Amino acid sequence: MTTDPAELKHLKSLREFIDELSGIGEIQPIDKEVDWNLEIGAVARRSYELRAAAPLFNTIKGIEKGFRVLAAPGGLSAQPGLTYSRIAVALGLPPDAKGAEIITAMADARTREPIPPKVLETGPCKENVMVGDDVDLLKFPTPLIHDGDGGRYIQTWGMNIVRTPDGSWTNWSINRMMLVDRNRLACLIPPPQHLGIIRALWEKQGEPLPIAVALGVEPGLPYVGGMPIPEGEDESHFLGAYFGEPLEMVRAETVDLLVPATAEIVIEGHVSLTDLVDEGPMGEYPGYLDRGNRSPKPVLHVSAVTHRNDAILPVAVAGAPVEEDHTGWGMPHAAEMTHVLRQADAPVSACWGVLESAAHWWVVALTPDWHERTGLSSQEMAQRVGEIVFGAGKLAFGIPKLILVEHDFDIADPNQVIWAFASRSHPEHGEAHFANQPQNIIPVYLDEHERLSYHATKVVYNCLLADRFPADERPVASDFAHNWSPELQQRVLDDWKAYGYR
Repeated sequence: MTTDPAELKHLKSLREFIDELSGIGEIQPIDKEVDWNLEIGAVARRSYELRAAAPLFNTIKGIEKGFRVLAAPGGLSAQPGLTYSRIAVALGLPPDAKGAEIITAMADARTREPIPPKVLETGPCKENVMVGDDVDLLKFPTPLIHDGDGGRYIQTWGMNIVRTPDGSWTNWSINRMMLVDRNRLACLIPPPQHLGIIRALWEKQGEPLPIAVALGVEPGLPYVGGMPIPEGEDESHFLGAYFGEPLEMVRAETVDLLVPATAEIVIEGHVSLTDLVDEGPMGEYPGYLDRGNRSPKPVLHVSAVTHRNDAILPVAVAGAPVEEDHTGWGMPHAAEMTHVLRQADAPVSACWGVLESAAHWWVVALTPDWHERTGLSSQEMAQRVGEIVFGAGKLAFGIPKLILVEHDFDIADPNQVIWAFASRSHPEHGEAHFANQPQNIIPVYLDEHERLSYHATKVVYNCLLADRFPADERPVASDFAHNWSPELQQRVLDDWKAYGYR
């Protein structure tokens, strides 16, 4: 069954999102004064590890009263049944939606007709306007997140909006940006990513890249920004298709770009052709702070800033799982992987990025009857799946390791994934390797030449069983869900407290 956009609740601002999460106990207002210097990062990190409510910092040392910080907007929840509630609510789904339901909703929308944005005369993001010499980024509560970071990162959960010189393609992405001073940012712009590809087109014309950085956008946008849709497609149009209605946007002040009307903060400017400044290191999504990862990066010269009254800066504290790099980047990648495999007529049931693996393990779950449907061996299927996924352009850039399984367990449960991987993958011939594949340079296991070339070997772990046993002799999990009748299972559940358990 596909997702009907009419059944989705489209939240159109960060503030609506906060209100919705408050109603289910997923926001923790913090009125006690906190320091942007490491304390915000420490509190946020602790909240991830406990899966506690997202902290909303209302009073920040040295910052004008009214400015606030929301951390962990895409973290997981410890509340029973609400594990993925922040992601689900952001995408208009019920807060108790399961992981696979979120993935399927995003994958389903990939086949719908894109819906362009609606352009408004003005919006809340224009309540305050700073242009030219009036620009002052230091007024915002930008945190120094990790002890060891190269600077304060203002862009960790916002949208970088750029367009090709001919106007044919607008791209939305999340790439970190470090505060340099009152009107400059240092930008991580990997050349193979879409942001880097578009910057190269402007460089070819001898012009700096016009850019708008929208922070505190409506909650669905970071998830489409983290989704590796193909080159030439506009993420804002996809969000329109997802919700069945257009995104509301306004024109920027000093660059020829449209920006989200309800954004909390919009930073406008141009990325220099020549100016560089040292950026990094920063604690990143693999879960480590690579202290040697500091290098000159291009400078964004800011020409204007607009913001809402009492603006809220969203912050993702990258690092050990699970945080927004794993939910806001990993889950949309799993949705695109599902879509790509569907389009290739592979017998895929669902895909999943194992959140606890820090976006290093990805599960491709095939329908249990894949062998009968295709006639392929498991080795042939592993080769086919690898060729499809690793050959899928931007999607492949961040996917290093695939775990190929039958969909006979909950692929969003890391315990079951570990069990399946350990018990089904053959130690001698259970892997298919794919050399010299496109790869981002963040994982710490990469060799120096792999980082320089943006290429590395990738792998499919073959955990398929269907071709190894006759259909009536295939192994069945020896667990509660598979070895007892539904009637007996329900009786045990109903009587659980009567047995003396609590």
